[in-house]
Amino acid sequence: MSTAKPAAESLTLKEAALKSLYDELYAKNMFPFWATSQGVEHDEIKQLMATAKAVPFVWKYSEIEPLLQRAARLVTMDDSERRSLILVNPGLAPKRASVSTMYTAYRLNDPDEIMPPHKHSPSAVRFGLTGTGNFTGVEGENVIFGPGDMVLTPNDAWHNHGTVGGEPAVNLSVLDLPLVEMLHAVHFDHKYTEIENGKEVAKKVQAARYPADYSQRIYGEGGLKPRFLDHRRGGGLSSPMWVYRWDRMQATLDALKDWDGDPHEGIVVDYIDPTTGGPVFHTINFYAQMLRPGERTLPQRETASLLLAPFKGKGHSIIDGKRHDWDQFDTLAVPGGCWVEHVNGSDKDPVIFFGATDAPTQRALLLYKRWGRNTAGDLLRLS
Repeated sequence: MSTAKPAAESLTLKEAALKSLYDELYAKNMFPFWATSQGVEHDEIKQLMATAKAVPFVWKYSEIEPLLQRAARLVTMDDSERRSLILVNPGLAPKRASVSTMYTAYRLNDPDEIMPPHKHSPSAVRFGLTGTGNFTGVEGENVIFGPGDMVLTPNDAWHNHGTVGGEPAVNLSVLDLPLVEMLHAVHFDHKYTEIENGKEVAKKVQAARYPADYSQRIYGEGGLKPRFLDHRRGGGLSSPMWVYRWDRMQATLDALKDWDGDPHEGIVVDYIDPTTGGPVFHTINFYAQMLRPGERTLPQRETASLLLAPFKGKGHSIIDGKRHDWDQFDTLAVPGGCWVEHVNGSDKDPVIFFGATDAPTQRALLLYKRWGRNTAGDLLRLS
């Protein structure tokens, strides 16, 4: 008499043994990287890829601005040294991230409201939206900025924020905090001191060590660099030019508006470190992107994640086949790997995005790639 077990019974015993093995692995904080069946439950490739991912999303300034006003009434500087609204991507919530490596936050400061200095390892910029009295002091350079001006607050540089001039002002911030957090390298310091008469003294305001126009006076002429100055201020961890004025960017865009540009991006002008020609930070960089009246870009896909704020104009983007409408001062998240087209629906007004990208990190790690499609729909490798 045969003692062989039926195939069905052997399969059942194997499945039970596998389940026991999987249960023990998970209980001991391990992951089985193999696939033993066609079932979803045991498709480890799908499980491995099924981590939280950012999704395309638009945050509407028409919804943000009233919330900023309410927060300003309810939260004073006596309550908190910060009053910003961080944009959280629905695919990553509750993580404070607008895409996987960056977040955008909006800040409204009441008239003549100055916060104490602090510093941190994440790198950040402030980009003016409304009001002419936005204020950021960076390592002794006191910067007053308005709409379109971009101010750096580099990794480990002392800085403080606020407003001057008796009127409220709104700016947006972009930080690489989610990336730095992922690398377990976040630190903050709020104990600002200066040396006075040979003693360390706590201060709530930084003493000015540079003229207010230092960034523009020293670095404002492309291709020219004064030799007698130290260009590693702030530790040399970023561009030494800490404010980029909008009038210069606008003049550059105006000078290029009749060029063909890139059919997948329109006219793009990067902000750069004037001493190297590279990105302003080692981790993330920023740019202005112009779509001429009626312009529609061809489909493009890149590994880098993007945050786009329409500074001028309105329109829509097609991201992985879905339409996303945006207006002035909104923020649009374009996660890495998405196909995207941008459309300026106006036949007379340009669209100008303020953009942020994590491409510098990806390029440093040799991970950055970019593809596009031509008008016939053919796939092209662009970078």
